[in-house]
Amino acid sequence: MKKLWNKIGAVVMAGTLAISGLVFAPNSAAAADAPTINANGAIAIEESTGKILYSKDADKMMGIASMTKMMDEYILFEQMDAKKISWDDKVKISEYAHKVSQDTSLSNVPLREGEEYTVKELYEAMAIYSANGAAIALAEKMAGSEGDFVKMMNKKADQLKLGEHHFVNSTGLNNSDLKGMQQVGDKNDENKMTAKGMAKLAQHLIQDYPEVLKTASTTKKDFRPGTSDRIAMSNWNWLLPGLIYGRKGVDGLKTGTTDYAGMCLTATATQNGMRVITVVLHANGGKGSGQHNSARFDETNKMLDYAFDNFKLEEVQKKGSKIKKPASAKVEDGKESTVSLTAGKDVSLVVPNAAGKPKVDTKVSLKNKTVTAPVKKGDKLGTMSLSLKGGDNLGYVDGKQSESIPVLAGEDVEKAGIFSRSAKAVGGFFQGIGNYVVDGVKGWFN
Repeated sequence: MKKLWNKIGAVVMAGTLAISGLVFAPNSAAAADAPTINANGAIAIEESTGKILYSKDADKMMGIASMTKMMDEYILFEQMDAKKISWDDKVKISEYAHKVSQDTSLSNVPLREGEEYTVKELYEAMAIYSANGAAIALAEKMAGSEGDFVKMMNKKADQLKLGEHHFVNSTGLNNSDLKGMQQVGDKNDENKMTAKGMAKLAQHLIQDYPEVLKTASTTKKDFRPGTSDRIAMSNWNWLLPGLIYGRKGVDGLKTGTTDYAGMCLTATATQNGMRVITVVLHANGGKGSGQHNSARFDETNKMLDYAFDNFKLEEVQKKGSKIKKPASAKVEDGKESTVSLTAGKDVSLVVPNAAGKPKVDTKVSLKNKTVTAPVKKGDKLGTMSLSLKGGDNLGYVDGKQSESIPVLAGEDVEKAGIFSRSAKAVGGFFQGIGNYVVDGVKGWFN
């Protein structure tokens, strides 16, 4: 009998646990557990929205080494757009750029002092091979001196709202490697940013100047082919397809290594229509040893696997579609008493891969409770925030917690004629009188 009761108890307990599992199990739409990233700082974001998918100490200032050159690239492309510089412009090599370029212990293509090179030659050497002398030469071309270029870097970081940052040179090297010719900071100073700031810079670079990916994804190229200065350049981003740790879909962006910064990598890859940006600062848990050990690639792969295995982009609101709550706004002095509300742009959210149709929390904020006619179709009447119901609290790389879009008038509402407005006013007056009389009569019986 005791055994029978034990069996019955076990069955009851199992049933209870099964029911509890149904009630308290995590949402089936939830993503898998985030990976453990062996780095001092790391972040992964979806590029088009800036949604943070993974974060580890992403707001801490750390060394960024040669990932600094992403800022050089941004300013270079900006000056191209402004017609201040062109690919064919000649750059005369200074003593400073020459001396640094001759150090073969650093990433470099040797440059001849006093000789002229094109902007394009130096840019490709910097972007593909992380050539430090080339970065200095470009900085001097754009600003007159590296010191003045550093001012441009810090100012641009402020304009792009990259958060805390500290630039002292154009290369990302420790100032001690600059042959005693550093122009900003002390002799052991070095560039610093946060992982979040680096991800945001990468997002701006890709969105504002997508052509950067053509060079960033170049695996091999000769510098000055056909001359005695020819050097075979191989991209240090070994995640690029065809290189040592090649991964399909990777097309950028920049590596960096110094003793202070450790092994760093800002990477980007696309898969199934979604682009992800990852940043690893001071990777310290990978295999191998030496300057180009696999740690930064191993840890980056973990974040890319996590992002693509667990998340997707899904459109949740189409531009021009009708908003449901509220569906309209009141109109004063119009031929119509209300105007419908529509979405001002398409909205996609990052949702778990396992999810069915995503459930979205929305909140509409109108500029005014009542709109005065005339109203034109497309007039902005307010904003709407959208976020995934039951989603995480990681937010977005720019600090917001939800997507926000303009709320627009769905159609024209003409101003009512004077007689129509007068009739409404008179009607309102008599309605008020009626209410007054009714309230008075009710008062007789109180």
